[in-house]
Amino acid sequence: MPIQIYSFFSGVGFLDLGFQNAGFDIVFVDEYDERFLQAYRYARRDDPHIPRYGYSNLDIRNYLSDEIWNATFPDNHHDRNTLIGFIGGPPCPDFSSAGNNAGEKGQNGQLTSVYVNLIARRKPDFFVFENVKGLYKTKKHREYYDRLKRKLYRCGYSLFDEIVNALEYGTPQFRDRLILIGFKRERFGRQIKYEFGSHRLYSMNNIENSKWPTKAPYVENGILEMPTDIIEELTVEHWFRQNDVYNHPNRNDCFNVKNMNRFMTIPEGNSSGKSFKRLHRWRYSPTAAYGNNEVHLHPYLPRRISVAEALAIQSLPSTFEIQHNLSLSSKFKMVGNGVPYLLALGIATELHEWIDNHLTEIGE
Repeated sequence: MPIQIYSFFSGVGFLDLGFQNAGFDIVFVDEYDERFLQAYRYARRDDPHIPRYGYSNLDIRNYLSDEIWNATFPDNHHDRNTLIGFIGGPPCPDFSSAGNNAGEKGQNGQLTSVYVNLIARRKPDFFVFENVKGLYKTKKHREYYDRLKRKLYRCGYSLFDEIVNALEYGTPQFRDRLILIGFKRERFGRQIKYEFGSHRLYSMNNIENSKWPTKAPYVENGILEMPTDIIEELTVEHWFRQNDVYNHPNRNDCFNVKNMNRFMTIPEGNSSGKSFKRLHRWRYSPTAAYGNNEVHLHPYLPRRISVAEALAIQSLPSTFEIQHNLSLSSKFKMVGNGVPYLLALGIATELHEWIDNHLTEIGE
């Protein structure tokens, strides 16, 4: 059965790429920032797939209007032969401990309510909502989150949520994300069960019990043998090699560091600082959030990491490229804001398989 996906807050499309490669049909892409939308299209310039309803940079609030909705999707309709799903991760700094913590009243936090209102108004067959774990774990934000869930339930959705970590799905980065999935009871039935994790590659227990190295003296171009009893596929060095980052088109996209000598004494693997953190080649990266003065230094070269290396840390395919005629700050923001690709692919694959199996069980 065709499953059409409407993507909101698309960024440069890491989440969309995961869903597309899991077998979903991306029919609409909405990203308010024109630079991000251009970069989205540039990264897919060789992809023959074109969203049926095209690309948009309208504010998502516009799609609450029946006039704009009907003009954008003139032949949109629900039928038993097609499923419609919404996916999106509203901007999350207002719910993040690393952000301004403004919550639901923050400029970005308000967009979470808008996304939920859009789901309630347009009633897709299912939806995926992605955000930071602070929305779930922080008391004042959790109260808001629970109100949103009650609203979605009253609108006819059965809801399933979980905090997942990108490491579990093969991304070399410690990054917790909140995933909320809703299924319209009118379409899927009332007695449904959904469990996350069928496509997890590693358990957090195994990851935490691996003998990861901590720190090593920084040596420019130094050699450091890979330790035993670690998961090589979750290391920065594995992904740098796999993605051939030193020959990647974004290899030279890198900020200079003034007075780099100040940071030459930071050991490889020392990520305890508030700003400058040196990655360890044989360990996974901290969260790739390149804002709020977060700076990641290369494990064994005297510089910050490049955009190519940031893409590898986000587990993007080696062919994924960020448009060149953009500012460096924009490029790093685009990469850091995205959902880790392998996490997106894993969540999407689990969802697609569950939908197929469930529809088969109910005879559709």
